[in-house]
Amino acid sequence: MTPTLLSIQSHVVYGHVGNSAVAFPLQRLGAEVLPLHTVQFSSHAGHPGWRGRVFEAAAIDECVAGLEAVGALARCDGVLSGYLGKAEVGAATLNAVAAVRAANPAAAYCCDPVIGDVGRGVYVEAGVAEFLRKRALPAATVATPNAFELSFVTGLAVDDVAGARRAIAALQTSGPRVVLATSLALGDTPADALDMIAAEGGEAWRLRTPRLPIAVNGAGDLIAALFFFHWLKRRSAADALAAAASSVYGVVAATVAAGARELRLVEAQDELLRPTKQFRPEAI
Repeated sequence: MTPTLLSIQSHVVYGHVGNSAVAFPLQRLGAEVLPLHTVQFSSHAGHPGWRGRVFEAAAIDECVAGLEAVGALARCDGVLSGYLGKAEVGAATLNAVAAVRAANPAAAYCCDPVIGDVGRGVYVEAGVAEFLRKRALPAATVATPNAFELSFVTGLAVDDVAGARRAIAALQTSGPRVVLATSLALGDTPADALDMIAAEGGEAWRLRTPRLPIAVNGAGDLIAALFFFHWLKRRSAADALAAAASSVYGVVAATVAAGARELRLVEAQDELLRPTKQFRPEAI
């Protein structure tokens, strides 16, 4: 199976965030990627002097109509959404999901609910977080929140394994049957490590990787895309977690070794296919 994915998220000219972080890795793995940009910025907004604009919802609608006209929607196996920019773009994204599902009822939707992070809080525009919680996540097949976002959308503390599992179960009840929770620092997580938990069908698995000495823009976008890709291929959350986490760790480790601040996707592309270090999850 060579999946075709419609990826609706941000784009940067410099660096690797949003579609700039996921299109090449997915293509390297053999996927056909249809990147549809919600914004175009010169760089990640955390860089000084960044420029760019958030696209209007109508631009999303127009591109989706064009994809439908050429028969591309019927070939889509999944839709991936990330940073939306504003709530109106979110509504257009759900229109795209509906159009894909109308053309291919078997298509899955992965919602990466980009809202904020520990230490920064909510950093999206007003209305986006509530849109994701109330409308986008309930429509999703797969959801990939980080620790902050999981707690935000469920209203539950994510401080230990039991709390993380309760929050994941609550999110699953609202819609997505598969959840990947990332960037977890739980009560038993060593200070030099980070945990991820994937859950599906009443089962859950935890995977732990060493904590690397930098936080790299785009790593969250990359893990969401790779997890979704591998889940579509294998239909196993545990296997998708192992494959995605191993590749992302390898890419970020290569970025650290290069002394870089932006993901070294081209130089480390072999990590996508043959990760140097293989991590396996444990059932919890």
